[in-house]
Amino acid sequence: MPQPAPPPDPAPGAVPGRRLWMILILGSLTAIAPLSIDMYLPALPSLTTDLSTGAVQAQLTLTACVIGLAVGQAVAGPLSDAFGRRRPLLIGLAAYCAVSLLCVAAPTVEALIALRLVQGAAGAAGIVIARAIVRDLYDGVAAAKFFSTLMLVNGLAPILAPVFGGQLLRLMPWPGVFAVLSGIGVALLLAALLGLRETLPPERRETGGARATAATFRALLADRAFVGYAGALGLSFAALFTYVSGSPFVLQDLYGLSPQEFSLVFGVNSIGIVAAGQVSGRLAGRVPLRRLLGAGLAIVTAGGVGLLVAVLAGAGAPGVLPALFLVVAGQGLVMPNATALALSGRPPRVAGSASALLGLTQFALGGAVGPLAGIGGSGTALPMALTIAVFAVLATAITAFAARQRVVPAN
Repeated sequence: MPQPAPPPDPAPGAVPGRRLWMILILGSLTAIAPLSIDMYLPALPSLTTDLSTGAVQAQLTLTACVIGLAVGQAVAGPLSDAFGRRRPLLIGLAAYCAVSLLCVAAPTVEALIALRLVQGAAGAAGIVIARAIVRDLYDGVAAAKFFSTLMLVNGLAPILAPVFGGQLLRLMPWPGVFAVLSGIGVALLLAALLGLRETLPPERRETGGARATAATFRALLADRAFVGYAGALGLSFAALFTYVSGSPFVLQDLYGLSPQEFSLVFGVNSIGIVAAGQVSGRLAGRVPLRRLLGAGLAIVTAGGVGLLVAVLAGAGAPGVLPALFLVVAGQGLVMPNATALALSGRPPRVAGSASALLGLTQFALGGAVGPLAGIGGSGTALPMALTIAVFAVLATAITAFAARQRVVPAN
């Protein structure tokens, strides 16, 4: 009788040293988004001045990066199902390094917006393929635990990036931030080249080409549970990205924080993501993943509604800052559990496509709503507060819908 095929890669879970290396590399790859977005947040006001543009145009440099991250995942995910994880990952990281350097010399805000779009698309390979690699190796509760563990690394990026960016601005003008991002890309490229082996062998790959990919996408979009959890993740991220794009202007221009003080506040908020992510990992397996997701969304919603009330009441920074902390910290429960629930039960050969749709939803929503925070200019926090509150409530509502649905396997 033929023997069953071995699991794709038992080593990461069995060998502590290798598991730690996997956590460091995959966590760093998923951190490409916060690194690309958050590191130059303290520079947005100075960028606006240097390029003689407005707050909305400056925020479009963030939006372009996020849209690139969305579209790039939709391409890199299916490619990784067809060609394996390593090759598309290495190509994407190499392109990220090159485009980051080009951003240094961007002469106008329009050129920077275009380059940021390409930078995001290139960096997307690291995010979507890292998630697919986790699904190659884990499922269900085990995947939720691993995703929570990744937040120990991934969570450091939003903490350190704006702080580091704020300190860089003491030494160099804002284009220097992109030179540093290129250097980080080189480090990630070398780490992936030397430290990640293929987790999707040829016999497990998707061989049907574009037609099979389209069929997989249709099956996933017909799965109400997947759509619900993907929507919850995307809407929650939209609330978070509204904070990311709007807070530099609100906290610095409206409430008078310096770039360094803003970086400190941003870092403290991000500590909440790490702490909540570790609580999630500890409770996964003892508490249902849906309940953990619901708790995270309740925290985000409480923060969003509290933020809106504080702004309407004119409570100033003492009222706004605690609410923003809740909006950010709740993501530590939302992200790993929504991701694990959406990917649970998907065969590894479509994990890249499923991860791509997750990322597309997440970053497309974030990129679409980002400029809303700047509609009123830097003199009011109301657009940011209202947008965050609305998307937090919508994310909670769609999760209640998803929890009642049955998972339909994609192919």
